[in-house]
Amino acid sequence: MRSRFRIRYAVIALAVAIAFGTAGFHLIEGWSLIDSLYMTVETVTTVGYGDVPPRSVGGRIFAIIFMFVGVGTVAYVLSSTVQRIVQSELIATFGARRRYREMSKLRNHYIICGAGRVGSHIIRDLERASAHFIVIEKDAERVAHLADRRVHVLVGDATLEETLREAGVERARGLAACLPDDADNVYVVLTARDLNPNLHIVARAAEEQAEAKLIRAGANRVVAPIIMGGRRMAVAMMKPAVDDFMDSITADNLDLNFEQVEVEASSHLVGRPLRATPIRSELDVVIVSIRLRNGLRLFNPNAETVIEEGDLLIAIGRTDALVRLGKLARGID
Repeated sequence: MRSRFRIRYAVIALAVAIAFGTAGFHLIEGWSLIDSLYMTVETVTTVGYGDVPPRSVGGRIFAIIFMFVGVGTVAYVLSSTVQRIVQSELIATFGARRRYREMSKLRNHYIICGAGRVGSHIIRDLERASAHFIVIEKDAERVAHLADRRVHVLVGDATLEETLREAGVERARGLAACLPDDADNVYVVLTARDLNPNLHIVARAAEEQAEAKLIRAGANRVVAPIIMGGRRMAVAMMKPAVDDFMDSITADNLDLNFEQVEVEASSHLVGRPLRATPIRSELDVVIVSIRLRNGLRLFNPNAETVIEEGDLLIAIGRTDALVRLGKLARGID
């Protein structure tokens, strides 16, 4: 930013010097404005054709003074411009290398393919959760916007295997394929699943018929914004109280979230019924569902439900309480 101001001041200084020289030759020598401007530019550029020399003593003195002023101004403009260009190139080069090193160190991160309307919302939520992620985007304007926000962004085509490898897909935890074209998303899912069989992949479907193709390609979940939007509008129209409740959960100004927590063997929760745990009494967290190790799901488990190792608790509560629940599930006091 400081270099940009320096270039701006340098250009202003050059314009002032040219205006000063033109006015001086016009008033002292009586030349026309075009002849005065010509002499001024000839002086500041040090070309020196010498075809319109000052005739009076005052004009010659002014020309001597202006030669120093003009040449100095041009030298300042050129040095500032060159310095700005060199600094920009150096900053861009070292910045790109630093970002590449940072991205190469990421483990269990998320990859967002596409920073359009859907991808931008995913990026926002990941930033709020302080999650590590990389965005793959090829649109120059979006890339510049993400870079200004210090987001890890990889410029490239997400459908290419080398781009996904560069984003660390083999080390990633999850991937969101949210490109605007369903065919591109299918190709991203196929490639990512081949590179990382354990990757959790969520894909966007613009058309309803693309959902089955994305599942067959290897996506764990498929989200169709148009379908979901239609269902949400139907709920808002027929069941406004339910819609208000859903809004309250996702509202930015309400500290209420859903979380999934896996119970580890070292946790004090293992072998205890829900009523004997501090989940409801102390943390004020509601367990809305439990996914057992065998894949079965218990919806709204009762107080006698025993928690076992490997259970996945789906909970709703305040952010700080959910963090404490995560520690309990991992056996961290």
